[in-house]
Amino acid sequence: MHGQGNDYIVIDNRDQRVNEEKLGDLSRSLCRRRFSVGADGVLLVYSSTIADAKMRIFNADGSEAEMCGNGIRCFAKYCYENNIARKEHIRIETLAGIRDTWLSLEDGRIVAVRVDMGRPIFEREKIPVLGVGKCINEDLKVNGKTFKITCLSVGNPHCIIFVDGLDDFPVGTLGPKIENHHLFPNRINVEFVQVINRDELKVRVWERGVGETLACGTGACASVIAGNLLGKNGKRCLVHLLGGDLEVEYEDKILMTGPVEKVFEGRAFLEEIL
Repeated sequence: MHGQGNDYIVIDNRDQRVNEEKLGDLSRSLCRRRFSVGADGVLLVYSSTIADAKMRIFNADGSEAEMCGNGIRCFAKYCYENNIARKEHIRIETLAGIRDTWLSLEDGRIVAVRVDMGRPIFEREKIPVLGVGKCINEDLKVNGKTFKITCLSVGNPHCIIFVDGLDDFPVGTLGPKIENHHLFPNRINVEFVQVINRDELKVRVWERGVGETLACGTGACASVIAGNLLGKNGKRCLVHLLGGDLEVEYEDKILMTGPVEKVFEGRAFLEEIL
């Protein structure tokens, strides 16, 4: 499945057939493009005692993520279509807390999913970012250049950098250096953002544990929040990503809306993969 080109392998693991110690290895094996199925990550479905279902997310490098905006839209569609939660309002348990999702249906087909992404976190120790207080429009030196960064968590950590132009920006060079910078104890997702106007942003994303991806839902939300905080954009924006567009609204909480697609389904033989 994919949301704006941010693609995931979704596995129903409610029977816990894939045991805990194998989850990272499974993700690394399945996500290898050209050598396996290929994806940005793996989403696993679990039963939940506090929500309609529980989602766990593993990146392509085998590390576990707290939350994913595009992933949770895929997850909600999967739960609906597989009768795990056959309703238009689905509550999903994640490592970042419970998230509400609403499905938009046309002739019984899901055309978009809206997600309540919760509230942003700016305190450094909760993101985490080394230091005290908040990290808003601060200097970060990388490759001999100084960038202004704003850091926040939207269930997972993000570092936002506003730039004048994105088409030729060296995302592949700077992304991994910032992701692994000593300032970020758990590494960080990096968004390079260009302001089109008050209502539109253009974003390229370097995802922690994955690399540059075509889209990132939490990254789109973090970009709108950071831009609003710095007076660069309003509280409702259309975010243009390499894989397509997402709508983000930010008032007391964050709402994100976008399409999601099922591409194919199949079977994998665990004894041959692991």
